[in-house]
Amino acid sequence: MSHTRDRPHVTKSTLDSSSSSATKDSLRQERVSRPGSSGPRDVSNDSSKNHAESYFSRREDRLSARKKAEEEMTRTDYKKMFEKALTTNKRLKSRLETSKQELVVIQEQLQRAQQKELKSELGSNMLETEKKDSWSVRKKISDMEEQLKVKAEVETENQRLKDENGALIRVITKLSK
Repeated sequence: MSHTRDRPHVTKSTLDSSSSSATKDSLRQERVSRPGSSGPRDVSNDSSKNHAESYFSRREDRLSARKKAEEEMTRTDYKKMFEKALTTNKRLKSRLETSKQELVVIQEQLQRAQQKELKSELGSNMLETEKKDSWSVRKKISDMEEQLKVKAEVETENQRLKDENGALIRVITKLSK
């Protein structure tokens, strides 16, 4: 029956039936070898007792071997699961790191774009301000040109009046003499 330990894939019912048939065979052989003696019953009782004990010890051995195999399988499964979890964690950490780096790059690009937009807004605001200033300066220049024309006219008129006034003063002085 030691060959059943070597083959763990044999089912329990097959083992039980083969061991029970082996027990029956061994009992028959003892009875046949000692016919007529008063001891066959005692011997058969002893041998069946020994056989039962060996059966239970073999059964316990099988069960402990099966438990060990199951424990080994669960240990390796836990080990495999742990290793798989570690590799998954490493992979996810590397993906997280690359995502963080990409985020930093994108934030820098966004900041540069916002600065450019701010500069262009400032530029367009400056341009609008410059246009307004330019328009107001042109208006002032045209107003000043008008004032210059008026001033020139007033100066010529003033000069004419001075000349007339001087002529009138001479006439009055000649008349008063």
